[in-house]
Amino acid sequence: MRPDPEDGAERARLFAYNAGFLAPRIRRILALAGHDLRLGLPGPGDRVAVWGNSPTAHRGRRIAAARDVPLLHVEDAFLRSLRPGRLGEPPLGLLLDESGLHFDPRSPSDLETLLATHPLDDTALLDRARLGITRLRELHLSKYSALDPGIAAPEPGYVLVVDQLRGDASVTASNGSEALFREMLVFAQEENPGARVVIKTHPETASGLRPGHFSARDENHRISLLDAPLSPWSLLEGAVGVYTLSSQMGFEAILAGHKPRVFGQPFYAGWGLTRDENPVPRRARRITAAQLFAGAMILYPTWYDPCRDRLCSFENMLDMLAALARAWREDHRGWTASGMRLWKRPHLQRFFGGTRRVRFAETPAPGDTGRHMVWAGRAGPEQADAVRIEDGFLRSRGLGARLVPPLSLVCDTQGIYYDPTRPSDLEDLIAKRRTLRPDQRQRAERVIARLTGAGLTKYNQGGAAPDLPQGYRILVPGQVEDDASLLTGGGTVRRNADLLRTVRKANPGAVIVYKPHPDVEAGLREGAIAPGPLADAVAAGTDPAALLEQVQEVWTMTSLMGFEALLRGLPVTTLGAPFFAGWGLTTDLGPVPVRRGARPDLAGLVHAALIDYPRYFDPVSGLPCPVEVALDRLSDGPLPRQGPGLRLLSRLQGLLASAPGLWR
Repeated sequence: MRPDPEDGAERARLFAYNAGFLAPRIRRILALAGHDLRLGLPGPGDRVAVWGNSPTAHRGRRIAAARDVPLLHVEDAFLRSLRPGRLGEPPLGLLLDESGLHFDPRSPSDLETLLATHPLDDTALLDRARLGITRLRELHLSKYSALDPGIAAPEPGYVLVVDQLRGDASVTASNGSEALFREMLVFAQEENPGARVVIKTHPETASGLRPGHFSARDENHRISLLDAPLSPWSLLEGAVGVYTLSSQMGFEAILAGHKPRVFGQPFYAGWGLTRDENPVPRRARRITAAQLFAGAMILYPTWYDPCRDRLCSFENMLDMLAALARAWREDHRGWTASGMRLWKRPHLQRFFGGTRRVRFAETPAPGDTGRHMVWAGRAGPEQADAVRIEDGFLRSRGLGARLVPPLSLVCDTQGIYYDPTRPSDLEDLIAKRRTLRPDQRQRAERVIARLTGAGLTKYNQGGAAPDLPQGYRILVPGQVEDDASLLTGGGTVRRNADLLRTVRKANPGAVIVYKPHPDVEAGLREGAIAPGPLADAVAAGTDPAALLEQVQEVWTMTSLMGFEALLRGLPVTTLGAPFFAGWGLTTDLGPVPVRRGARPDLAGLVHAALIDYPRYFDPVSGLPCPVEVALDRLSDGPLPRQGPGLRLLSRLQGLLASAPGLWR
């Protein structure tokens, strides 16, 4: 990552003669990297930008030579986007090279020099590289990540031949030709007698944008063409050999443990990690796959965070790309949605309609190959196969009952997190996170620190905590008594008054602090009580984060405040079966499902509940985003205001709250 220039710092003037440089994302990344993009003719101290070996690159080279100014070679980074740039999607990073082009072996590029001369022996850097490789494979991310990991690869044991685009600059730079691709296919068959050969089509060819070198005419009893959006990592796992001219998939083959046969001279050839048909003599150093990755993915590119509008590290970009890829993979087949209130529909459209518009209907249309979602609380037995949708645990600054749109939603294919009567995706994720890699643990711990440091909770509203009586304080959060979490997982205690009686009986000498639920306080939901002598203090209208700082323990039926208390290191006793109960982190007095037998620590629970399970949406950029961006927005970032129409609906909801089932 190249650091952003300081505010007010003078940027170097950069002249370009390709319309592609006018794209807003390209201009922004260049500006953040310290370049002031201009039109006109360069003078002393200026540079000229050229895009790879594009058809217009000769203009910039000619002007740079005539004006005696240096070139800046610009290309897409190796993890570009979901789909090819020809489909209009901007990149998540650029390669800014002052020496040459990474794919052109005629002269050394900055990347080649880096790989040849940088020590690449820093332990922290190599650890980052190894974890980066692991995450790419785990998340099925590639240069174009609009992939479907659910598509099965061919039966293992095949030889993989990677096709590339006709006339592509990287093919031309490696002296690629029709004859050389044919020769590569012959080598793949002769060197692997009897093995099946799978030819992987380039994504642009599969999309009908540009032709490759192979087609269905090349298929026979032994050779097959594969143009499905299959994950390269799944494909590489089943291959016994990999053949390529200069495709980036050859780089990924190295990361997957192969030693690919390379017929061109791409950046990853010549370092002892490939079998080279045409070696580059000046590349004599021998490096490891982790060192290659460190140079090509961590040190060389300029990565960009489109939500925060800043340059970022490789890891931050990977979090962003993972969020984009998850949304595409879940949404690209389209959704129908039922049980969704009118006011929620525009927000659901923004959340899930980035690829295809969500169709609001009670049932999918005949022949519809998309997915069906239903709001979890309105799912009936006839919708057993629907994906259940519910608010996430970091929701908003304001109440859902006041129609404030959420920043996070959860999608559960089995059940829903608050219903312990059936398994849920969250339970599987929590069990999976009983062990964490170092990077996963560090990320979860950073999330905990951000949450507690900024005082964030689900709704992020309320005032300062009142003066509380001295003593050992137990916080008892009130709940909406007809809430689905109580109806399905409340155990024998399901009313706020009964909860207070139970806590008082078990802790006669404690200071009981009762916090009414904000929906109940607002008159929007059921559950209002007069605590009377059962509580020593009532913390009405109080920010939960401020209150949790002043108590020593929390007792709850199923309230999320129990989870928020765990984040702050407080002991929690549950009388029901909320999602965070039963894993060994709480004292459980209610009936907890036996299937919750895993014993994750707090970081594992947080990783599952706040990183893995929800989807987050950034209202500023309009993009799917990782949890860290949602934390930024909730702590101090801009959020859209509730419109006048929604405010009117909210008031109407309060007036009609007593009508049974109307707003449930």
